[in-house]
Amino acid sequence: MIVQERPAWTMNGFVAITVLLAFAGVNVYLLTLTKFTPMAVIFLIFLVIAGVILPSGFTVVQPNQAKVLTLFGRYVGTVRDSGFFLTVPLTDKKTVSLKVRNFNSAKLKVNDAEGSPIEIAAVIVFRVVDSAKAHFEVDQYETFVEIQSETALRHVASRYPYDNFTEGSYSLRGHTEEISLELKRDLQERLSVAGVEVMEARLTHLAYATEIASAMLQRQQASAIVFARQKIVEGAVSMVQAALEQIEAQGLVLDEERRAMMVNNLLVAIVSDHAAQPVINAGSLY
Repeated sequence: MIVQERPAWTMNGFVAITVLLAFAGVNVYLLTLTKFTPMAVIFLIFLVIAGVILPSGFTVVQPNQAKVLTLFGRYVGTVRDSGFFLTVPLTDKKTVSLKVRNFNSAKLKVNDAEGSPIEIAAVIVFRVVDSAKAHFEVDQYETFVEIQSETALRHVASRYPYDNFTEGSYSLRGHTEEISLELKRDLQERLSVAGVEVMEARLTHLAYATEIASAMLQRQQASAIVFARQKIVEGAVSMVQAALEQIEAQGLVLDEERRAMMVNNLLVAIVSDHAAQPVINAGSLY
């Protein structure tokens, strides 16, 4: 059975002290009586028991803290409001911090979706939103957050390649915002059992592993060159097609040989890495 947080009974501590002092005054008065009636004896015993038990219910709650109360092994509620209170007597009171905290993961070595070893690290911003779950459902929720954060980071990193030049697909280096959001969602699912809210998850380190960094850099550069060349060729073909359409729209008719030569010259001029050198044709194509 999952334990969920619920408010515990509380009373202002200063009011409770005033009541206890009043009980003590009544006790002193009853002790001064020379003759005790049965009702006075019963009332005196009640006041003595109350004076002994009630002080165990006093507790001080600091800002951004919660007190989880258990009575003889049973959860009776949580005190979230800061201040001085009288709550259920004889309870065991455990403090749970509600402050926002950071967890910086170590640099993890993981294989990405392509099997390449990479180093990755992240920072997780979290806080406890259900003190009962944090205290009862997991053993040491801080350690639980650390282990689950590294597990989620490994899981997300293994689903995507380090780099990808294909349009419409995600990569760890090129889509850090999307990867961070997925890491946050994955981690929230894992930590909900501990009553923890993940406020933010961000990658803080991403690099190829040292042993393959040089080779992967060359591969990355080659992939970038191929991708850039593909874009240049696509653009050049579109420009040549547009130029031919404009020529034909103006009424100039080119035969197949002249058309092929124009396409060849335009493509060479656009795609070439060097500036095109003009050549004057003094003869005839035929």
